[in-house]
Amino acid sequence: MKTQQELAAIVSQFQINGTVQEIKPLGNGLINDTFKVKTDGPEDYVLQRVNNAIFQDVDLLQSNIEAVTRHIRGKLEAAGESDIDRKVLRFVSVKGSGKTYWTDGQTYWRISVFIRDAFTYETVNPEYSYYAGKAFGHFEAMLADIPDKLGETIPDFHNMELRARQLREAVAADAAGRMADPAVKALVAEIQTFEEEMCKAERMYREGTLPKRICHCDTKVNNMLFDANGEILCVIDLDTVMPSFVFSDFGDFLRTAANTGAEDDKDLSRVGFNMEIFKAFAKGYLESASVFLTPVEKENLPYAALLFPYMQTVRFLADYINGDTYYKIQYPEHNWVRSLAQWQLFRSALAKREEMSAFIASVS
Repeated sequence: MKTQQELAAIVSQFQINGTVQEIKPLGNGLINDTFKVKTDGPEDYVLQRVNNAIFQDVDLLQSNIEAVTRHIRGKLEAAGESDIDRKVLRFVSVKGSGKTYWTDGQTYWRISVFIRDAFTYETVNPEYSYYAGKAFGHFEAMLADIPDKLGETIPDFHNMELRARQLREAVAADAAGRMADPAVKALVAEIQTFEEEMCKAERMYREGTLPKRICHCDTKVNNMLFDANGEILCVIDLDTVMPSFVFSDFGDFLRTAANTGAEDDKDLSRVGFNMEIFKAFAKGYLESASVFLTPVEKENLPYAALLFPYMQTVRFLADYINGDTYYKIQYPEHNWVRSLAQWQLFRSALAKREEMSAFIASVS
């Protein structure tokens, strides 16, 4: 952990207004280290250490974020919005370079302006799921005509064909000898019966029937800021904003929010797909995103709800078969338990696919 003096020295590299009074940890993010910088000037700031083990091209990362925030700011100005500085993130330049990140050669840091009187919520219920759908759909809609070409900050982040291939490779190598277990072998076989269908997004993209959009790719309810009146201010945590299918934003939210159990629930009877969360999120999302979505994208939103528990099952299971080399585990069978829980969620969502399709058609 950096000392106050070391953190203040990092802040001094940036063009902030005022003198630093205090720097203290902010939030509970799992990827980047985040601090609130209190000053005697008109603004406070957010200092972040960018995890360059995950985001290996920080220049590309910040270029994406700058393009996105610049475009959103332009849209808000054109619409005559008030209080714009609270409705889009604003990053601070480094003295002398004009870049929005600074590095000592090993660690990477950036600073954004702290948005005052803003709140996040952890609650996942139909009301906040509706807000989340509306906010992320609006975010995509504002970026549907962005002229800048953005890169992938994490290449192949949601590429199902890649994940399916990784599972096949794990099975073939059987590095930890776990394919001898009949239950593991049976789950692999069941997963592979759905592989062709679950990989259809990549095929549709190659055929030219499915576009890539600029998506958030980390659609959690706590990645939105609200004002004191409960109105949405803006979407935050832009590190994974990149070209993807809209299924990424739609399906990834539901994988966690619509799960009635835990991601690693040992009691599979608690795991199911919550249709009330689905309907609330889908309604909000389509209210905002219908202005740019194609009919193919809309009709495949139920597929997105299936895709993400399927993909996460594949990832957990491949890691289990490989000997737990990627995900942190708390006990030896943890990745196996995760695999079973995600598969239960997939099966529950699969049973509700027709109901999802009927709802999407009713609100489109």
